[in-house]
Amino acid sequence: MNSANGTVISTSISQQIYDQIKQDILAGVYTPGDRLLVLELADRFKVSQAPVREALERLRYSELVISSPNKGSVVSDISAKEIREIFELRELLEVYAIRQALPKLTSSDYDHMERSVRLMEEAVEQEDILLILQADLDFHGYLYEHSGNQMALDIWDRMKLKMKRFMAISLKVDTIEFMVEEHLSLLELLKSGDVETAERRFVQHMQSYKLFDL
Repeated sequence: MNSANGTVISTSISQQIYDQIKQDILAGVYTPGDRLLVLELADRFKVSQAPVREALERLRYSELVISSPNKGSVVSDISAKEIREIFELRELLEVYAIRQALPKLTSSDYDHMERSVRLMEEAVEQEDILLILQADLDFHGYLYEHSGNQMALDIWDRMKLKMKRFMAISLKVDTIEFMVEEHLSLLELLKSGDVETAERRFVQHMQSYKLFDL
């Protein structure tokens, strides 16, 4: 019983370390090429090495960290080519998600999506870019969740962390205010039930990220 409890505690600590390092990478505290040393992190978080190693393994699985010869765990880079390919794939998938999800959406679903936009609005006022991006991805992710296609949702889950990382670096405070009105406009189009117009408008929205040197 004690062993089981110890495992739960260890897993919880590892999760907290993972979440904090992931947040630090997204916020630019750790940048591409930075080494993440087990001993230093264990000292930082005041824990043993085991939960740190577990957290680093999860970060490698998330592709935020890579194993580098003679360096150990290193913060991964993200190339412009990789991001372009992700956004090109996203355009195709999101059109599909809209087409599949739209006939199923109810007023409560639209209320849920509007709450994401309102959270984005609050985050804009606070100039909290990471929270803005989380609300943005939650808004779009809702369509994938309701598409009925688990494979599309799995691909979205793999893509969104890299998109969030890129946008956190590229999105500037003086360009974020348009995002609330943009998403309210997208929401109204979904409510209209006009699938083809919604598809075109969502593609235009995604292509607007080229403003951020995509």
